[in-house]
Amino acid sequence: MKRIIVHSEAELELWEAVEYYETKYVGLGLDLEQEVSRALVNIQEAPKKWSTRRYGTRCRLLARFPYAIYYLELQDIIWVVAVAHTSRRPYYWRKRLK
Repeated sequence: MKRIIVHSEAELELWEAVEYYETKYVGLGLDLEQEVSRALVNIQEAPKKWSTRRYGTRCRLLARFPYAIYYLELQDIIWVVAVAHTSRRPYYWRKRLK
């Protein structure tokens, strides 16, 4: 299996979302963190399972939360480009691909 590398800004996005949900309901932020962790394991186990999107990325949608994990499968690693809210600023993260 390929190792997963998470872009620093994608990691920040995740922690900001976790904090936000935790302020709404205690434990909800932890639920988001766990769902993202499970999604990353899914991606690592079968990176080609999700269809190719813009800029050559693939997108794994979360089931319970309105977030998507955008990633690139490279030769030796899987690079997570964004943990993006599905209804805000589409493709804002594309500058990270350079």
